[in-house]
Amino acid sequence: MSSLGFGFISADSHIVEPANCYTDFIDPKFKDRAPTIERDAAGNDIYVIPGMDSTIPLGLVAAAGLTPEDLAARREGSTFESLHRSGWDASCRVADQDRDGVVSEIIYPSVGMALCNHPDFAYKTACMHAYNEWLQSYIADAPEGRLFGLGQTACESVEQSIKDIQDAKKKGFVGIMMPGNPQHEDYDHPMYDDLWACAAELEMPLSFHILTSKGGSVDEVLMARGNKINGFLNIIRGVQDVMGLFVLGGIFDRHPKLKFIAAEADAGWLPHYAYRMDHAYERHGLWLGGGKDLEKMPSDYLNDHVWLTFQDDWVAFKVANIMNPKKLVWANDFPHSDATWPWSQELVEKHSSGLTDEHRRWIMRDNIIECYNLPVDKIPA
Repeated sequence: MSSLGFGFISADSHIVEPANCYTDFIDPKFKDRAPTIERDAAGNDIYVIPGMDSTIPLGLVAAAGLTPEDLAARREGSTFESLHRSGWDASCRVADQDRDGVVSEIIYPSVGMALCNHPDFAYKTACMHAYNEWLQSYIADAPEGRLFGLGQTACESVEQSIKDIQDAKKKGFVGIMMPGNPQHEDYDHPMYDDLWACAAELEMPLSFHILTSKGGSVDEVLMARGNKINGFLNIIRGVQDVMGLFVLGGIFDRHPKLKFIAAEADAGWLPHYAYRMDHAYERHGLWLGGGKDLEKMPSDYLNDHVWLTFQDDWVAFKVANIMNPKKLVWANDFPHSDATWPWSQELVEKHSSGLTDEHRRWIMRDNIIECYNLPVDKIPA
């Protein structure tokens, strides 16, 4: 239990795929080029994905709890075995949760994020099916109520993604993680209406995570003007673009029960983003050619349909009362390098001091339960 008197639920935590995640479960015709771990010249374990130019340095991905200095120095001899074991062994997860005052987590992939940008959609589908099989076994190794998984779909086609959502539901997952870009057209095209209807009917929220959109991989966003930190500031743009597609494309008008999660893109920016979208729609919608045919103002859809996960974005707490506080969901991002673990308690207590006890409980626990319809009786208090 946390210092606030209730157990936190992390709305965005991760696993770290072990070497056999894809090789053991992938369709046999892709087995010879399944993603796997190799060791580089500096002794670091890296994930190699055939068909992608960049590799994934696991020591920099799974670096929760390190100081900035230790993180910067983690460029030699960082092996898979030296990472947080609970990233791939769920029997160890509760101990790491308890250390951070967290009682349950929504689980996202790590390597699977990079796979969202793979150019071969058939290959991507095979990898994500393998991941879903592995994740089901991982979740099963944790006590009930402590971990809730999200399935992945490559959005190779509408028909395939419908099957993927149905399969994810059967596997006990609570939502589906979408890539930032589908293979055909874009998400605001009417061809996707059957997919959105399926997700709404099965009560499977759609999650769009940072770094999963075309042009939005780590390497690409860091290719900014000047200091690479300037590129880091672009990370949230991909998720914002997808939000705009859903709102301005009328998807929420056609599917009023559909839920959208913007994962790890922070949240303090939303009030200005909502104003900006309203302004563009009201003042410039006609001449821009976008029309003005929505049933409500754009900001209304953001308030009603979009949940935002964030870690140490203290601005989000400051502006919670000028957005819908029921759509803010806290996360610790364990075991990634941007994680607040194991300091989440101190940070949250400091950052949320201006909120009421009720709002604190909403953001750190109740909102994510409502979003995913989690079984309250299975989750520790």
